[in-house]
Amino acid sequence: MSKAGQIYHVPVLLNESINGMNIQSGGVYVDVTFGGGGHSKEILNRLNDTAHLYSFDQDEDAEKNIVNDSRFTFVRSNFRYLPNFLRYYDVKGVDAILADLGVSSHHFDDSERGFSFRFEGKLDMRMNKRAGMTAADVVNTYDEERMANIFYLYGELKNSRKLASTIVKARGLKPIVTIGDFLEVIKPLFGREREKKELAKVFQALRIEVNQEMEALKEMLYAATKALKPGGRLVVITYHSLEDRMVKNIMKTGNIEGKAEQDFFGNVQTPFKLVNNKVIVAGNEEVARNPRSRSAKLRIAEKK
Repeated sequence: MSKAGQIYHVPVLLNESINGMNIQSGGVYVDVTFGGGGHSKEILNRLNDTAHLYSFDQDEDAEKNIVNDSRFTFVRSNFRYLPNFLRYYDVKGVDAILADLGVSSHHFDDSERGFSFRFEGKLDMRMNKRAGMTAADVVNTYDEERMANIFYLYGELKNSRKLASTIVKARGLKPIVTIGDFLEVIKPLFGREREKKELAKVFQALRIEVNQEMEALKEMLYAATKALKPGGRLVVITYHSLEDRMVKNIMKTGNIEGKAEQDFFGNVQTPFKLVNNKVIVAGNEEVARNPRSRSAKLRIAEKK
């Protein structure tokens, strides 16, 4: 599939998330998930000449969507390094940080990237193609217990131990290199009626492990907490329960574990106040137009 001119995806909850940033025309903003640039372009539309937007993406394909604008800086890096680059650009504080944590359709539709079981190709799944470990490395080198834990924690698969055991036995006969190799090993473990849903969970678990998504999200959320000015907004769109729990916890308690610290009077000590107590989801029209928005949850918090 040709990569030239590909569109990543229509931004999910675009107006709701950008409005949630409470943009002031002369402020400093960060989009930590640039992708196809949809959110960033809308942010720039609301800024004057004195404002600035820093957008992060570790995927080299995202560079094809860079905006030619003096108010815009593209950072080719994982968002876990947010504080490093804010220091590099001498940014003392930001007015809002936006994160859309969804994997774009661009990645799923590119057979060379190995994100989808719909295509044949190498079992890769790296967001950053310069990174070392691939999904093939995981299934060929991790011990059985470690692999079972990944499938259970990141894919919430009930048969995680059987899955890991089957993979370990199969790789003893020959290395698992391609998506086809992998499917040949695991497909017999799933009933036909739930096959697609279960395979999606397996591939999600491997993708999260390969890209260290949970660790990166944790680091970014703590960094965002420090980087935001008082009154600054943290705006995050999540797509599965693991990441949503972390975002909800940091917004409510200031830490990803959700352990609330209280003062003498029993008030929760948190750096944030919630802007939306109830999570924002896509309406029927958006879901019909963009099915991937069905699982999206938008949370917004303001720095105290």
